[in-house]
Amino acid sequence: MGGDRIDLRILVGPNSDAHVYEPRPANAMALAEADVVLTNGLQFEGFMDRLIAASATEADVVALTENVAAREEPGGGHYHFIDGEAIFHAGGLDPHTWQSVVNAKIYVENIRDAFCEADAINCAAYEANAEAYLAELDALDAEIRASVGGLPEDRRVGVVAHNAFGYYEAEYGLRFLSPQGVSTESEASAADVAGLIEQMREADAGAIFAENISDTRLLEQIASEAGLEISGVLYSDALSEPDGPAPTYIAMMRHNTRTITSALAGDQ
Repeated sequence: MGGDRIDLRILVGPNSDAHVYEPRPANAMALAEADVVLTNGLQFEGFMDRLIAASATEADVVALTENVAAREEPGGGHYHFIDGEAIFHAGGLDPHTWQSVVNAKIYVENIRDAFCEADAINCAAYEANAEAYLAELDALDAEIRASVGGLPEDRRVGVVAHNAFGYYEAEYGLRFLSPQGVSTESEASAADVAGLIEQMREADAGAIFAENISDTRLLEQIASEAGLEISGVLYSDALSEPDGPAPTYIAMMRHNTRTITSALAGDQ
């Protein structure tokens, strides 16, 4: 969006979990020097409020989920499984809104407007970049709909590590089960896992997916007891390294869609 007209500083890098990120002094310095601070919002980055306060930044702080129709989180939050423990992140609204390309287009419009506000002299360039990127997102959205639309109706249920794909399933017609809500303890019990496996069998879940930011041990246990193999890695809350399969938003959505549809279609 900004091209060579901006100096972009990224606080939480590839394969990192913004929910549990601990900010560094360099992050506060970056905010203090910024003209614009872009956040996801909806309590996705739990550290941002205190970091903004500590930095004493005078930058405009823009939540990119502004104007997005956010969905409520089941149970008032979601779990991440890290080092074998279930860590609960409370939140009334699901922050993973970018998993719908329709929502990502709103992000683009918010970025465009934030840059134009901070740098009016280059606004025409930001508007042109936004127009071009929105066209790419329209093509991506159509591509995902066509890919998922090719799946039989009885092959549209999968299992993911945490409840990060609610917007994807609502937008594109899939269903994802997860260990979300399986346990309020530090580890899921055998009875908890058995309950999830029963859900999987009732829904005829066709595949189970790991995530780049999550511990896989619980998923491996679930897959083993359900008689499935993990069907690949999805990128949920962070991109991959630059040389990985999901270094950009569009690449991430294409990778996830290919991984999901290939597994559910039985192509693996």
